[in-house]
Parts: sequence; structure tokens; C-alpha cells
Amino acid sequence: MIANLIFDRETQLALDAVVTDRAIWKARLEDWCSINTGSRNLEGLQTFLLKLEAAFQELPGTCSRRSLQPEAIINAQGHEAEQALSDSLHVVVRPEASIKLVLTGHYDTVFPAQSSFQTVREIEPGVVNGPGVADMKGGLWVMLEALKAFETLPCAAQVGYEVLLSPDEEIGSPGSAALLHEIGARSDVGLTYEPALADGSMSGARKGSGNFSLTVHGKAAHVGRAHHEGRSAIAAAARFVAGLEALNGKAPGVTFNTGRLDGGGPNNVVPDLAVVRFNVRVPDAAAATWAQGEVDALIGQYLLGGGIHAHLHGGFSRPPKPRTPAQELVFAQVAAAGKAVGLELVYKDTGGVCEGNNLAASSCANVDTLGPRGGSIHSDQEFAILDSFPERVRLSLAVLVGYATGQLDAKAPRRLLAQELGTNPCS
Repeated sequence: MIANLIFDRETQLALDAVVTDRAIWKARLEDWCSINTGSRNLEGLQTFLLKLEAAFQELPGTCSRRSLQPEAIINAQGHEAEQALSDSLHVVVRPEASIKLVLTGHYDTVFPAQSSFQTVREIEPGVVNGPGVADMKGGLWVMLEALKAFETLPCAAQVGYEVLLSPDEEIGSPGSAALLHEIGARSDVGLTYEPALADGSMSGARKGSGNFSLTVHGKAAHVGRAHHEGRSAIAAAARFVAGLEALNGKAPGVTFNTGRLDGGGPNNVVPDLAVVRFNVRVPDAAAATWAQGEVDALIGQYLLGGGIHAHLHGGFSRPPKPRTPAQELVFAQVAAAGKAVGLELVYKDTGGVCEGNNLAASSCANVDTLGPRGGSIHSDQEFAILDSFPERVRLSLAVLVGYATGQLDAKAPRRLLAQELGTNPCS
């Protein structure tokens, strides 16, 4: 049971000083969300990174760019290729402090440079629509304002933290995953700023996610003269896809989705190449092992032999984030901070994935929906509720103060994890 948090006068003044003016929050969103930062729009990402640097350099400590390795992809021709990524922004404040937190977010969106969804507008009083207003440039504003308020308090000296802002979350964090793991492994608790639901509900357990590309090779032939000599890669791939989709419902909480099929050419040629791209969601590690085994079995059944061969690329880049005792404790700690600022927080399990999965895989328990209340993300209906911005800033400030003053034990989640694993939390 976590005791009610008590704030001193300075903390209460900082909570009261959080900006509540809707016009100011709307202007902030207009400034940041008017720059397109689709995950593949390197020019837009680099332009926006300049704004992020200027904003986060207001914090103490160091602020630097971290270059990411290119993403390894399979192109439509079935060849391995590299896709360049923008840089991550890394802020380090008081690394010598005993309490170590990590705050993460991403500045890419799902909307490409050529998208028609490029501006912020108020669709009803207090509700704005725009690319990234919730997911998650709005969340980055919440994070920044909470940290700036925290730094005005004497208790901030007790907490060290790292901020990692990444350009590739919406494509699975292929470049930033290693950084997330590195920083998470040395942090006590993680705070991530994905949006909460419109009613304020936050994410509890998360499924794991795997993205795969399957390259299928057959044999080309003229369909009129020698159709019988050909081996259709598309037909073989289609049989695999049918088998893959039939796996849905076979195991609790496991889903398979074929997202894209590339290949083929002229109608008078038996196609010798197909590339199948699919996603798998799993509730736990055992389900991931089962799903991988089923995929391998389908490949063996449909794609090996008879002039057909295939190669599978990819894997589970976002491990599942189950409700472990350490996770439940952090959920309770954040809920206690929420109660102290008038919020009743509810956690709901979800099939969605985010950087919180990566932090959890590094043994860093975390809450990953500390951003504004909103919804309809990943669509041109995305919205955020303006009054939720000061609400969520106060929530994060209360969490930070709780850890800094010892009213919330930042070391307890790792102790629980160590008990579960039978390891030394100090090692």
C-alpha cells in the first residue's frame, strides 16, 4: 500500500504554476506539428530536431545527438538494403545521482511527407486535430514542461535522469532499440509519453510484436510456351498467406496479419519472386515461441521444394510487456501520484506496442502513456484534448517529486525483479 503523497509549499506552487491557457498549448502544437516528421522524411525529421534541441537545451546537463545505424530492410525486389534514419536526441542530467530515471518519446509520426494531413486545427472547443498532437509531439511537450517545472525544485537534486527522443518508433525502433536497452538497463524506472485514451485510461500490459519479410523464389517461364516449366512464387506465397491467416484463433491472444505482398511482372510470365510482409502479435514469450514455430512449419510445408525456396527476415523487435510484480508496483506508484493531483488512473491491457516494451525488456519497469488524453491516432482524425496537457504535466511532476522525496521508492521495482529472477539488484 502506497501512502498518500504530501507536497511541500514549493512543490504546490510549481503545480499551480503549470500553464493552463488553451491558446498557449494550441500554439505550441501548431509550432511543432506543422513540420512533417514521417519516419522516412529525413529532411523533415532533421528540421524538427533543431527545434527539439533548442527546447531541451533549456534543461541542465548535456544534450547531444546520437546517430543510429541504418535500418536493414528487404526491398520489393527481395534484396537486402539499408534505410537511413535520423538521429536520436539524448539528454543526460545528474548521472551521478542515486535515483536514475529514463524518460522516452519519439518525434516521428506515421504521416509521410506527401500526406495531406499537415496542419493543426481546433475541431471543437478545447479539442485539436493534427498530425502528432497526441502521438506524440503533444507528449514531448508534456515531458518537457514537467521536467522544467521539476528543475525549479530543490528536491530535483536527488534525481538523475536521461531523456531519449527517437526518430523511428513508428517503424518499430529498428535503430533506437539498442539505445533504449542500454539506457533502460541502467535506470530504475521508465516514463514514456505515448498518449492516454480520451477518458484518461493508460496502458497496462502490452503484447509483443514481430515484423517479418518473407522472400519467395520460384522459376520464371513463358506462360504460353512453357507454363509447366515455371514455378510461381506468387502462388506459393499465396498458399503461405492462407495458412498464416488460418492461424488466427489457434492460440489465445496471438494474431497474424499479412500487410503487403510484392512481386510479379508481365501477365505472360510465371512470376519467380514474391515478398510477403506480415506482423505477429503475442501476449508473452511462450506465445512468441509458438508463433515462430508455426511460421517455420508453414515455410517448410509450402515454400521448400518443388522448385520453390524462401528466406525469412525479421523477428520480434518489441518483446511482450506483461504485468509483472515490478510493473504493477510502478503502475501503483504513478496512480498514487495521480491521486495526489486529483486523477483516478486506470490501466487497461492493450495489443499495441511502444518503447515501453523495449524498456521492459531491459528490466526497466515503466509507465508508457503519460502523454495527453486523445485518440484516433494513426489517422487523419487524430485529436488531443487541450485541458489534458496541464493535467498530465502535473501528473509527471508529481511522479518526479514522489521519487525525489522518497515517498515513491524508485529502487523497489528492481528489487522485485531481482527477487523474481533470483539476482542481485545492485549487480
